[in-house]
Amino acid sequence: MKTHKIICILALSFAFSIGYAQKGKIRQASKEYDNLAYLKTSEILLEVAENGYKSVDLLQKLANSFYFNNQMKEAAKWYGELMTMNVDGIDPEYYFRYAQALKSIEDYTESDKWMKKFAAEDRSDLRGRAFSSTVDYLAMIDEASRDFEVYNLDINTEVSDFGTTQYKNQLIFASTRGNGKKYKWNEQPFLDLYSADKTEDGSYGNVQKLDTDINTKFHESTVAFTPDDNVIYFTRNNYFKKKYKNSEDGTNRLKVFKATLNEDGQWDDIESVHFNSDEYSVAHPTINVQGTKMYFASDMEGTLGKSDIFEVDINDDGSLGDPVNLGPSVNTEGHETFPFINSEGDLYFSSNGFNGLGGLDVFVIRDFENKREANQPMALENVGRPINSPMDDFGYYENIGTKEGFFTSNREGGKGDDDIYSFTIPECEQVLEGTVKDKETLELLPGAIVTLFDSEGNQLEQVTVGDDASYTFEGLGCELEYLVRGQKDTYASDEKRFTTPKKKQKLEIELLLEKDEKGIGEGTDLAVTLGIPIIYFDFDKSNIRPDAEVELQKVIAVLKKYPNMTIDVRSHTDSRATFAYNDALSNRRNKSTIKYIIEVGGISADRLTGKGYGESQLVNGCSDGVKCTEEEHQLNRRSEFIIVKM
Repeated sequence: MKTHKIICILALSFAFSIGYAQKGKIRQASKEYDNLAYLKTSEILLEVAENGYKSVDLLQKLANSFYFNNQMKEAAKWYGELMTMNVDGIDPEYYFRYAQALKSIEDYTESDKWMKKFAAEDRSDLRGRAFSSTVDYLAMIDEASRDFEVYNLDINTEVSDFGTTQYKNQLIFASTRGNGKKYKWNEQPFLDLYSADKTEDGSYGNVQKLDTDINTKFHESTVAFTPDDNVIYFTRNNYFKKKYKNSEDGTNRLKVFKATLNEDGQWDDIESVHFNSDEYSVAHPTINVQGTKMYFASDMEGTLGKSDIFEVDINDDGSLGDPVNLGPSVNTEGHETFPFINSEGDLYFSSNGFNGLGGLDVFVIRDFENKREANQPMALENVGRPINSPMDDFGYYENIGTKEGFFTSNREGGKGDDDIYSFTIPECEQVLEGTVKDKETLELLPGAIVTLFDSEGNQLEQVTVGDDASYTFEGLGCELEYLVRGQKDTYASDEKRFTTPKKKQKLEIELLLEKDEKGIGEGTDLAVTLGIPIIYFDFDKSNIRPDAEVELQKVIAVLKKYPNMTIDVRSHTDSRATFAYNDALSNRRNKSTIKYIIEVGGISADRLTGKGYGESQLVNGCSDGVKCTEEEHQLNRRSEFIIVKM
């Protein structure tokens, strides 16, 4: 995966102390290395190493040459040789690279060993902290993985094809399939932008090179269009108006350029965005569906690592504001690159700074734009297989409306260096099932009605359960909130609110209904039988509290439902104060309770009897001289409602 690494790799120097016969080859390798011609470097250094001439510097250069050219099996071998030399003071970055190379060959156990060493060397490094905080990352990735097919597109070639975006009925991508000047790094032509037309069967073909005003003899790649399709932003080498510029250290950086569609349907008025620079790279733009934000990758000042994701406002007049780094919720000391913002505001990007399967993995922060605006915490997710693999996976793009998705990978089995893969965004349909039972007896309740609601309370579906009292609802979405409710005559309803997981699976919810009618008769305490809480009184008071009024209204309702019922109201106190005082207090409370039922409830006085029992019938051990809490004492300040006659 070549273009991404142009942003990040700096020329390094060689310093060896070995035999004179090898120095000429190493000087040649050094020159090629400084020119980013890694294939030639690896060939030369490999010959030196295999002839038995090894040093720390040589092994670092050799391993790096394979690592930066994505030949990870070889990189792992030579980083391993480097580690066996047990050199003090080695840059911990080599532990990180070795761990990444091991992941690419799926040796995760050994990779984790070196990541632990890397994390221990610098506890402030965000990559090490991410690893240490999720040591079970492989299980988490397995949980996030989904079962769908990815397809290598027919338009791929034996060279490099990557970085897709849709434009009207076309797929726009970058490729080295041209016949122009070759790039020393990989001995392939420079990248140009191409279009492929969508056919009736949904495939893509008829590949054509884009407007010659956009494509030049140097690299162009990764584009973004404004929602009205009239403006394009694209990545290019620092080459503008036929001028090719390097930074002070001699490196040609990447820049983002803007072009506008003219009346003839051609891209015109190409201009460099104002925050480009000769001294750092700006690349891989993506624009949100509202056309108000652009996201991109850069190593400009303020970058946390090798490259970071930034955002910039798109003003009403089309001008751009000042870039803002998205911070450590997104960026690490590693590479964060190839951002994509979908129509729902989810931010996708590729990174090797967070725990993944190897190389660059695709990550997502769902509902990113809303959460960022509201300053809410963000949850980073590895999207899992089959999008991610042990190799580099990047350039994620999806069209939620057409259910089309694309990404780029250099995984095993491809046609070229980098290939574009397509997939159909899977419908995440959950199945909810369960049974309806009596809460006390756990007996099945045939004939119960079960209703499904969405998070707004809108009824989605309703079923009446059969003899097996089971229900099933299909087609629920993923990561959505629902409510399921069970109802049946003579029972109180039961409902459960739940959120579906992000991965398709079967959900089970048992609904337990409680009898709404219970047997009552002489000697029954309404407070117990009908679930009426104890009527409490404040300490040393006999007035009816507001919360007690609610409960007394329940007693009144029962008396009205059963006009022949008579009850005995029994009032009690706690043990504080004297026995005589409490006896008098309970009588006052008893009279207060009966008075409320008669005067407010309109119940005949001849249906009510009662007396106060003072502290003679405590419900706990809080008698005189026993230390108890206020809550424990309050349990004794109560009223009971005993049915005398029905």
